Amino acid sequence: MVSLSIDFDPLVSWLALALACAPVAAFVLYALYARTRGSAVRAGAAVALALAIANPVVNEEERAPLKTIVPLIVDKSQSQRLGERTETAQSAVEILRDRLARFPQFEVREVEAGASVNGGSQTETRLFEALGTAIRDVPPSRLGGAIMITDGQIHDVPAGESALPPNIPLHALITGRENEFDRKVEFVRAPRFSIAGQPASLAYQVTDSDGDAAARPVSVQIFLNGDLVRTDATVTGAETPLELQLDRAGTNIIELAVGERPGELTTANNRAVAQMEGIRENLRVLLVSGEPHSGERTWRNLLKSDASVDLVHFTILRPPEKQDGTPINELSLIAFPTRELFVEKIEDFDLIIFDRYQYRNVLPTLYYDYIAQYVRGGGALLVAAGPEYAGENSIARTPLITALPATPTGGVIEQGYYPRISQEGQRHPVTRDLEGGQAEPPAWGRWFRAINVEKPDGIVAMYGPADEPLLVLNRFGEGRVGMLLSDHGWLWARGFEGGGPHVGLYRRIAHWLMKEPELEEEALTAVADGQTLTIRRQTMEEDVSAVLLRSPSGVETEITLEDNGNGIFQARIEADEVGLYEIVHGEFSTLAHAGPVDAPEFRSMISDTRIIAPAAEAGGGSVRRLLDSSGDLTVPGILPVRANTGASGRDWLGFRTTGETELLGVTRYSLFSGFLGLALLLLALGGTWYREGR
Repeated sequence: MVSLSIDFDPLVSWLALALACAPVAAFVLYALYARTRGSAVRAGAAVALALAIANPVVNEEERAPLKTIVPLIVDKSQSQRLGERTETAQSAVEILRDRLARFPQFEVREVEAGASVNGGSQTETRLFEALGTAIRDVPPSRLGGAIMITDGQIHDVPAGESALPPNIPLHALITGRENEFDRKVEFVRAPRFSIAGQPASLAYQVTDSDGDAAARPVSVQIFLNGDLVRTDATVTGAETPLELQLDRAGTNIIELAVGERPGELTTANNRAVAQMEGIRENLRVLLVSGEPHSGERTWRNLLKSDASVDLVHFTILRPPEKQDGTPINELSLIAFPTRELFVEKIEDFDLIIFDRYQYRNVLPTLYYDYIAQYVRGGGALLVAAGPEYAGENSIARTPLITALPATPTGGVIEQGYYPRISQEGQRHPVTRDLEGGQAEPPAWGRWFRAINVEKPDGIVAMYGPADEPLLVLNRFGEGRVGMLLSDHGWLWARGFEGGGPHVGLYRRIAHWLMKEPELEEEALTAVADGQTLTIRRQTMEEDVSAVLLRSPSGVETEITLEDNGNGIFQARIEADEVGLYEIVHGEFSTLAHAGPVDAPEFRSMISDTRIIAPAAEAGGGSVRRLLDSSGDLTVPGILPVRANTGASGRDWLGFRTTGETELLGVTRYSLFSGFLGLALLLLALGGTWYREGR
């Protein structure tokens, strides 16, 4: 395309040219008025001279037409993966790509837009944000229109206005069928925190989206941390209260599951999840010291320093058999409330500690059986043994022996030694990473006494002198028992020979006995940080097989765990879906929710033409479904249209064509340059001379 234009490039300024031409023009006008002979020739010569000085230039521009930009935005969000939507969208894209290619004046910009990422978590479908990015560098005059292929569930639709410049059409092609319906369950009320062991108040609702106002009876299964708690009967559309008791501190996952309705769109939102932090009430610990000794204060200080522990501590200062004639009314000692502690309120305690305690008629023999039953039923018992455990009055000679993991031989070893972590202890959470325990000898102080035992049950986590058991951890029925077979742990607290990690060791023993989830020997956990899942398998085994990962949409994948040493196997993966992931390994299973719990992407998954309609119609565009009533794909045709005309028809989509061009080059020709200008001047001057010669 070539265009011509004339411009002036004067040899002097326009002011100087005007000042020079003014007297000449006056003279010529006077001559013409007076009808002087030769005035016309002189006027022509003056004009020729003025034009030569004004230097007229012819511009020859070579231009190429610019293409019209047509953005094609394809929804790749998670709701688009339902049913046949992905295949429908892909087929439509291929057809539109082929039809638009028939018009060389159109340039198509394809953009795949999914769910937005805020802090690593997919939250909502933002197609208009993607459209704005695609046309950021395009002037309005070059936009012909835009196409969006989506299910209509868009979360950034501008309110009542088009996202494109005026009169630029936006066409929305909706995937999904017109008669879709779905059932979903969601939490109406779910607090973020609750006290473990006390009822938490929640509420949920089951909704059918087919527009039928009739309430339908449904059953809802309620899971807590993957375990089925109960099944509720409710009706659709009604808010149902739920009281649930958290069984542990830390993160708890509450899941609701409602049965599938025949023909519904998806079962992905037939499950709802709430994460609730369980706050443990103060743990109640009963510490019974058989007699005052150096290690007693170590236990007391440790337990009293923990704000989450309510400590009840008794020291047997005066056993019943001690008779020295002191009148009772002169004694300031508190009688040991044996019946209240070991019969009436024994179930109220989370842990019972016997510190160098021996059988001396303070507790009736039957009470030891009560303690054994308490442990068997889920309680926790710790025996911090001293020389008394090896003597004739040992508690191992009471009915409590059924719960104890080791029987004393009667021997007491009194020599210096370093407590050492056993091979099993290197993998056990209680002793695995005790500071200083990996060195040889260990980087902590020595102890000087240990109690000999035989046939220990459970796990020997630490060894004393001559590889004799020092720390034994065992399960008994539903409860747990620990035995520390030395009373010299206080040497670490006093800093003897550099001291040692007595706080970490004692606290871990106590919390393992009270079933702290983080200290389980065999555990499978998963934590989600945004879309990153960290899977952790804690085990006493040397090796583990791959775990099974089940995504929110039901896709199963085997994940190989990396050995991090000392019984920890771990894997980190990027989750590509928002929702609840289930991780299974043998008899263990756990749950983790990737992304926000209440993601807008799952609030409604029915394909909808109404959400985007106002924005499309504001610019003269259209909204239509890709599938007809029989399920056949119907992609409209493409037509270029002029401005201010209709942009859509029954079976076609229109796009404005631009008149913009691109300048490729400019060639300039000066009219009075070279021989042409010289010839014209000579001709004008020669005519003047000729006329004057006559």
